[in-house]
Amino acid sequence: MFSHMMVGSNDLDKAKTFYDALFTAVGGKEGVMDPKGRLVYAHKGAVFLVTKPIDGEPATFANGSTLGFAMDSEDEANAWHAAGAAAGGTPIEDPPGWREGGGRRLYLAYLRDPDGNKLCALMRG
Repeated sequence: MFSHMMVGSNDLDKAKTFYDALFTAVGGKEGVMDPKGRLVYAHKGAVFLVTKPIDGEPATFANGSTLGFAMDSEDEANAWHAAGAAAGGTPIEDPPGWREGGGRRLYLAYLRDPDGNKLCALMRG
């Protein structure tokens, strides 16, 4: 359904440190800067970008939004979470772990990136 996801950043160097840590922790590659000055990450057939807003205004995060990253195992989600926290992210919500409700079982780990975007590592049980 989605072609890509993109978040804004006010500090691309800080964002690169953070997102490089997240993606390499789960077997991805470090981001590359494209000709338009955006950080681009490609992993498992998906594309994720980080950019300064093109309107010149400061990047802000959306209240109520979450970007979810699919994980293959609890270990992968935990590595993602630990790498993100060590690279300037902020752990939020409950600690990484299983949540059950509505007939579903999910392993979830939440972070905010250095610009405040809410991210989630998710593995379906």
